[in-house]
Amino acid sequence: MIPTKGHAIKKASWISIFGNAILSILKIVIGFISGSLAVVADGIDSASDIITSIIILVTSKIISKPPNVRFAYGYEKADTIASKILSFIIFFAGAQLAISTGTKIIENELREMPNPIALYVTVVSIIGKLLLALYQFKVGKRVNSSMLIANAKNMQNDVIISISVLIGLVFTFIFKMPILDIITAFAVSGWIMWVAIKIFIQSNTELMDGILDTSVYKLVFAAALEVDGVYNPHRVRIRQINNAYMISIDIEVDGSFTVSESHNISHEVGENIKKKIENVYDIVVHIEPLGTIDKGEKYGVSNKDFQK
Repeated sequence: MIPTKGHAIKKASWISIFGNAILSILKIVIGFISGSLAVVADGIDSASDIITSIIILVTSKIISKPPNVRFAYGYEKADTIASKILSFIIFFAGAQLAISTGTKIIENELREMPNPIALYVTVVSIIGKLLLALYQFKVGKRVNSSMLIANAKNMQNDVIISISVLIGLVFTFIFKMPILDIITAFAVSGWIMWVAIKIFIQSNTELMDGILDTSVYKLVFAAALEVDGVYNPHRVRIRQINNAYMISIDIEVDGSFTVSESHNISHEVGENIKKKIENVYDIVVHIEPLGTIDKGEKYGVSNKDFQK
């Protein structure tokens, strides 16, 4: 039995929750014991990943619901809404960290050198986060989940954060300057906020019914024109439902064709588009008699417009 998208997301979320819980507790406890604020900051970042995974877990149940009268396209866009929520949580965690570490830098209070155990737990964190990120990314790509991919990118950034913490600790011990540990934690907070902003911006495109890769229009026009009897493909509208494309296209055919002949052409156009483009949610092909001119068209892209 092939696992459903919701089941795959649920499994990936539980693995992320347990993995991040272990790493978070380990880093926060060792961070306080060793006196390393940077390691504590890294642990807080992992704690925010637990919240992220819980949100993804809840969302996986929502997107598994079948379409209904109220949501005829289904619940797939809950994935995108979850990505938006995740960006706020990640940004808040980074902002709180920036405030706390920034205050300590300004106060410039004397601090003791961290215990070397902080180095070891950071190395464990790098390995653990890398494995979690690779797993989340693999599952996200397989089931076309933008929120899992966003979470994987967040974890990849966590690896970079842990590496920066490790470098900061190394220099702290080399130069015997505890302030470097705090500066590293402050830099980590800035990186966390930047990641949140990028996730926020990327999710806006889908919510605005846009697409990131506009080259897909070329594929649609090419696929339509390959079908015999098709003229002037125009008013193409493409939007995304999760990572799948919802495509609408108008084509012209000979006005003398029967309904059945026109239907067969439209069906062939749809099938040819699916061969050219992966992850197609649905295709709507509108038939018009050859020579139809509608100057009042407001939405959509024509072949000529796209080539400008």
